[in-house]
Amino acid sequence: MTDQALATRSKPSLLVRLLRPVGRLYLRSVNMHMVGELPDLPKFVLIGAPHTSNWDLPNALAAGLHYGVAIHWMGKDSIFKWPFGSLMRWMGGISVDRSKRNNAVTQMVEVFNAADELIVVIPPEGTRSEVERWKSGFYHIAAGAKVPIVMAFMDYNRREVGIKGVFYPTGDYDADVAKIQAVYAPILRVKVAA
Repeated sequence: MTDQALATRSKPSLLVRLLRPVGRLYLRSVNMHMVGELPDLPKFVLIGAPHTSNWDLPNALAAGLHYGVAIHWMGKDSIFKWPFGSLMRWMGGISVDRSKRNNAVTQMVEVFNAADELIVVIPPEGTRSEVERWKSGFYHIAAGAKVPIVMAFMDYNRREVGIKGVFYPTGDYDADVAKIQAVYAPILRVKVAA
């Protein structure tokens, strides 16, 4: 299945409906509690912060199953090659070719524009390491595709995974990111803009 075809499958497929109890059971088994409701929107960028662990992706996929939706994530095209490519796509991966002239933001805006429904999770820090500033790609993808940003979080100290709200980009990157980071201030590892 191509990335384009996969990207249009965010509605609960039979597989998502069948795996929903597995996602809930997994979250209980790792003692993570769900907080907040996922908005009923057809397309959005789902940011997850802070990104601190290799377990963030499996926990995010399980949270998606808990909510009954298929979530997707971006990965460099090299991880989508044989023998793991099909598995990565099955798990919601969308291949981004960094060698192409157009960048990842442009590629993801095109994927959003081609999809009727799509949820893509992006860690705004871009890494599990502590950062001084967030990467801006998540914002520019949402603004370029004219989709909202849903603010999700994983707080391992409180053992919570959930949703903090929905933000609609205005085009003023600095002001918008300051507002988004203020929502995350209690659990962020980056310096919140004043």
